[in-house]
Amino acid sequence: MYESYYQLRDKPFQLNPDPRFFYASRGHKRAFAYLEYGLSLGEGFIVITGDVGAGKTTLVQSLLRKLENGAYLIAELVSTQLDADDTLRSIAAAFGLKAEGITKSALLKSLEDYLRLAVRQGRKPLLVVDEVQNLNLRAIEELRMLSNFHEVDKPLLQSFLLGQPGFRDTLQSPEMLQLRQRVIASYHLGPLDRAETMLYILHRLKTAGWQGSPSFSEGAFDAIFQFTAGVPRRINTLCDRILLFGYLEERPHLGSSAVQEVISDLRQEVHYQNSSQEPPPIDGGAARPSSPDNALMDRMDGRMVAIERSLSRLIPLVRKVLYTLTSGKENE
Repeated sequence: MYESYYQLRDKPFQLNPDPRFFYASRGHKRAFAYLEYGLSLGEGFIVITGDVGAGKTTLVQSLLRKLENGAYLIAELVSTQLDADDTLRSIAAAFGLKAEGITKSALLKSLEDYLRLAVRQGRKPLLVVDEVQNLNLRAIEELRMLSNFHEVDKPLLQSFLLGQPGFRDTLQSPEMLQLRQRVIASYHLGPLDRAETMLYILHRLKTAGWQGSPSFSEGAFDAIFQFTAGVPRRINTLCDRILLFGYLEERPHLGSSAVQEVISDLRQEVHYQNSSQEPPPIDGGAARPSSPDNALMDRMDGRMVAIERSLSRLIPLVRKVLYTLTSGKENE
């Protein structure tokens, strides 16, 4: 939608991980180096943790993109509260094996034979487990047991474990001692600093074909960093809305006031609301005595202001879409 207005080839701030848009911040470079180091050893577990939206998946996808030469046999698993048996079946299925309707012992034998054949053919099996913090201890233990598979002196499987910070606490539990001993590298991926936030935004814009429009003020970058705390996914969400705002308002330059206006809209939406925040003051009205009824009225007033603001954004958008469709039909 705003891509054509700003002459962009792609949406620069899409939420889906796309290795084309990978930005190598200082922390991401270190994490990438740990992954490459682990690959060079060809065994054990490499653990990458980080908060939600820190860029763990994009980081690994960028590395896997470099491995698309047939030397690696890669299986990816996004864990969603799997128990031990379901984890094994999901791993087998990720490698393309039949996983349903067979016993656990037969499943393990099938998986071991498959990995052994791959290694004999000169390929390196690699398992990537995302959201590993969702697995219970028994399921994680099954991952460790798979690392016992060997062909002579070569391990049959290496694993990358990606998870949220709480997984580091899980690793420190007594039950995880044997797995900890097989972790050859680990890294915690933190947020971007202010300078990296600006460079991250510019990198994604340039990757999408940005030619300088829209331009951003230093104050705009300050406001973006303050609101997002340098978390890439939050930066993407905010910047996508900022570009939509710029398109609707037909602005070639975006300053701090534009960013703050978009932030104000976001704060009224469900996924950004904080129940502990006081409702925004309503201009033109006298202060009301505090009471449950008046507090409810204040909240309702705040919601009405948010709805009116959202409608003021949508009406120009609808007009633009209708104009584009009408123009297209007239040109047929």
